[in-house]
Amino acid sequence: MIFLSFFKTLVGKEIAVELKNDVVMTGTLHSVDQYLNIKLLNVKVVNPDKYPQLVALQNCFVRGSVVRYIQIPPEHVDTELLQDAARKENAPAK
Repeated sequence: MIFLSFFKTLVGKEIAVELKNDVVMTGTLHSVDQYLNIKLLNVKVVNPDKYPQLVALQNCFVRGSVVRYIQIPPEHVDTELLQDAARKENAPAK
């Protein structure tokens, strides 16, 4: 559950999502669940000439299984939080 807690810290931040069908969109992360389904607000398609049908899109729900990449600005990545969570998850059971 490292990723879920990490993505929850990004709520309200601008992210870019690349889907498996090569659509890339940016938006503000509104919510994320345990399946890494995400809801984006203020969505903009990176290549509107290639996907004109998505230009009018404002908010969207993206199923986690169709996501290829999620791009996060480096200033929003808390490496200490990730390292601590990884250590706790990989700690030997007592």
